[in-house]
This record gives sequence, structure tokens and C-alpha cells, in this order.
Amino acid sequence: MGRFRDALAAPGLTAVAEVKRRSPSAGDLRPDADPAALAFSYERAGAAAASILVDARFAGSWDDLRAARAAASLPLLAKGFFSTENDLRTAREAGADAVLLLLRDLDDETARHLLGVASDLGLDTLVEAHDGDELGRASALDAPVIGINARDLSTFAIDRAAQLELVASAPRDRVVVAESGIESRAQGAAAELAGADAILVGSTLMRAPDPGAKLAELLSRPLVKVCGLTRPDDIAAAAEAGADMAGFILAEGSPRQAAGVLDVPETMLSVAVRVGEPGKEEADLLQLYPRKTGKVRGRNATLFRNGREVARVLDLPWGEDDPAHLERAQAATGRIMLAGGLGPDNVGAAVEAVRPWAVDAASSLESAPGVKDHERVRAFVAAAR
Repeated sequence: MGRFRDALAAPGLTAVAEVKRRSPSAGDLRPDADPAALAFSYERAGAAAASILVDARFAGSWDDLRAARAAASLPLLAKGFFSTENDLRTAREAGADAVLLLLRDLDDETARHLLGVASDLGLDTLVEAHDGDELGRASALDAPVIGINARDLSTFAIDRAAQLELVASAPRDRVVVAESGIESRAQGAAAELAGADAILVGSTLMRAPDPGAKLAELLSRPLVKVCGLTRPDDIAAAAEAGADMAGFILAEGSPRQAAGVLDVPETMLSVAVRVGEPGKEEADLLQLYPRKTGKVRGRNATLFRNGREVARVLDLPWGEDDPAHLERAQAATGRIMLAGGLGPDNVGAAVEAVRPWAVDAASSLESAPGVKDHERVRAFVAAAR
């Protein structure tokens, strides 16, 4: 495959950053957007690729693509309503590495023909689906890169939950891109944990004072989890501080046992923490520890999304010290949430040593069991970043 597909398939969550002056649903976003400057900024911020709107309905043009090509070396996606061979040839000549194919507007025969033309021209494709039927069509067409859009192009409404379920059901041998509606690290992480290889972000970046900095923020790791939450005020403080996950301990006998999984803002993921067996409460994620004889819980936990393992939690032994804890974590592979004894004073050094996907703290952020010290919460999030 070509540069676009390979860039999106790199390890970890990657991003396609978009240049879009206006949106049919939101109106003007950034009328004076400079595609050359933005493409260069996105490349420096860590984008795997840039998407350039070339359609007049988005105040875009082919000259925007040419300007971006002259300024940046990252793969470029030409985004428009393409239906002919000439569209694809124009995209190639303007410097595109890939083109968008909207299954909503194309029958299977035309889509298959355009996929062949793109391949002959050396172009990758992003084949976009909006529902289960279109996802099935994309799979049957053997589309190497499938975009799943959370936005209904008829009503412009965003349905993130439906998008995540489509992402989770997409073939694992394809590169899957979650499109639209990504405004926070947590929403990007939700797509990642559902199975997305990449996110495509447009309006959020266009509205940001510094689009490149916003992109870097969305992709930054580790994620930060504040656990042992029992009060709405503490959830609000954690969200305001920039935490990405809210943990609710539901194990009986814990001094931080919550009454249930409380509501969290859209900028956070909820995590139910249990020992032994999963419960029936609704949460975005389940953090499940094994139960050990004579102990409250085992050492490490597994993080699940809808019953599927998505990460491992590496913790300290229950009630014991382990001087080699960070060394053990450093040797681990895959998505690692680092926990156990972390706080504002040591999380920075732990992140530097382990480079985890996420970090987790509870008791070190409290003024009393189950009651968070908001200053320490803010300090912990800042130090983890």
C-alpha cells in the first residue's frame, strides 16, 4: 500500500488533521485558514497525514491541496465528493497521496471502479461508511482503509456511541479511521480502544487558537485517571484539571467504595473498578482485579471494553512495597496503565521511566478516604503531562 495507509497503520493512535475553512453544519470555522501553514504545523505536531477539503462547499479548492503539498511532506488526503476518474487524476496531479470515496454517494460498481483507478494512479483511498450497511459494503469491496463517520450527512447530527460500535465491528485486518466528533483526548481514546487505528479531526482543530497545539494535545499520552471518586464535586475538579478517566471503586470493603458509576462529562471516560467478577453497572471501561485468597485483590488488573481486553493495569503488590515496580513496568509491552503509589511528586519520573499509555492514582490525591484534595488532583494531572 501507499504512504497514507502505512502512516495511519503505525503503532499507537494516529491522526489525520484536517484543513477546513467552513462546514455546512457549523458555517464558517476559520475563513482565513492557510493550508500551507496548517499542513506544516500539523506535521510538526505529529499528524500521520493531513486532509485538505477541495470542495467549494467547504470554501476549499485544488489550490489548497497544492499549497499544502508545497509546504509539508506528510501524506495528503484530498477530500471532496469524487465520482469520476478525472477527479482522481486531478487529485494525483495536485499532490494527493489519497482520496476520499463516500459510499453514501457511490454504488458498489462505481466504488470498485474508482478503487481500481486509484490503485493504478498510485493513490490510497479512504472509503467512508456511515452505518452498518455501508461498513459491510466497504468490507466486501476490500477497502484497505475504512473511515467510520459519526456524523449523519443528512442531519449533521453526531452519534459517537453508534460510531464506536461500528468501529468495534470493523474488520481487524483493515486500517480503521474514526471521523468527526473528536474534541478531547478521552474521545480519541474511546475510538482507539474500540479498535480505531486513527482519528480524523477537523472542526475541533479549526476552532482552536493554535490548531497544531490542539492536535498535539489530543494525541498526548499518558492519559490520566483519577480513581476512588465518590462525589460529583470531585469529578468536576478532576475534569477541570484535565483528567481523562474517572474511576469508581465498586469493590465491597474499600474505604473508597462508590455508590455506583456516577455521571462524567463528555471529556472523560468512566471506569468501573471491581475485584473478582464484573458487575452490571454501565461504564465506558471495566478495570478488573483478580481475587486472591486472604487478600482483597491481586496485584494487576485488566482493562476491558465491552468484554474485550484493551489494556493492562500494572500495580503494586497489595499492601507491599516493590522497588522493582517501575523496572517491571518498563519491560511490559502493549497498552499499560501504571498504578500503585503514584502522586504529584513521583508521577513525572514514573512517566519518564515507563512511557505508559495511562497513569492512575487514588489515595495520594485525598484529604480523607473517598474525598479528593483538588489541589493535589490538579498537581497530579499537571505532573503527569
